[in-house]
Amino acid sequence: MSDIRPRRPRAAIGDRVLGIWSVAVYAFLFLPIIVIIMASFNSGRLLVAWDGFSFAPFAALVEKPVIRDAVMVSLRTGLIAALFAAVLGTLAGIAMARRPGKWVWWFLGLLLLVSVTPEIVDAVALLPWLVFLGQDLGLTMFNDGTVRLVVGHSLFSIAIVSYIVRARLVGLDARLEEASADLYAPPVRTFLRVTLPLAMPAVLAGFLLSFTLSLDNTVVSAFVQVSGTTPWPVYVLSSLRSGLRPEIAAVSTVMLLLTLVSLALVALVLKKAGDSTTEIARTMAGG
Repeated sequence: MSDIRPRRPRAAIGDRVLGIWSVAVYAFLFLPIIVIIMASFNSGRLLVAWDGFSFAPFAALVEKPVIRDAVMVSLRTGLIAALFAAVLGTLAGIAMARRPGKWVWWFLGLLLLVSVTPEIVDAVALLPWLVFLGQDLGLTMFNDGTVRLVVGHSLFSIAIVSYIVRARLVGLDARLEEASADLYAPPVRTFLRVTLPLAMPAVLAGFLLSFTLSLDNTVVSAFVQVSGTTPWPVYVLSSLRSGLRPEIAAVSTVMLLLTLVSLALVALVLKKAGDSTTEIARTMAGG
């Protein structure tokens, strides 16, 4: 009798091919980031040539006022925009979750429109509008560069926070708030003692996500920024004309680490609140 060898399951081969392909795709996506991190330790004048290993490029964050100011503008704008988006987005998310009706779907449609509108469209629309408010109407606050950047960065972030807060509260029992009302707690106390603590993990997650989104906002920033308030992405964009220097890669590496820490804090906050991995992904996606 001839030996009959068992055929290798096609599923196992397919899984292996899929795994190799996934690794190749991730390598293709993340290798440029790894390259720029390595280039941040270059002691040369430009990134195109490796002259040696050095920590000197990271010192530019402290030693060069132009770079330091650009980073501080980005950090300041990100924090204010995230706080602004967290407040408005939280109120909108709670309203959509606790006051359902036809208006919610119209409002979600408006938020979706804000989310999918190309940044270049927002930027082109914001610039003349802010100029009109600041110069024609005499509202001088809209001539301030930080105010302009905060307004521009908050548009998308408010929608994100609204999605996240609504997604969290929809899955929670509203009878807790009803019980508070049955115990004669006024609406404000119910909001502060019951509703807000229930939504707080999503609020913090939305705040941190808004902060990270603000850090890399380039298109809107390039249009609405004024002299003296140039954020870091716009500074990098303008530096391309003279060639990328190692200090730009070094500061970009620091900003990348800051973004990763913020995202890790988002996951940690949601995990501490008792959310599963699936719920964390759903909440961060605003689903």
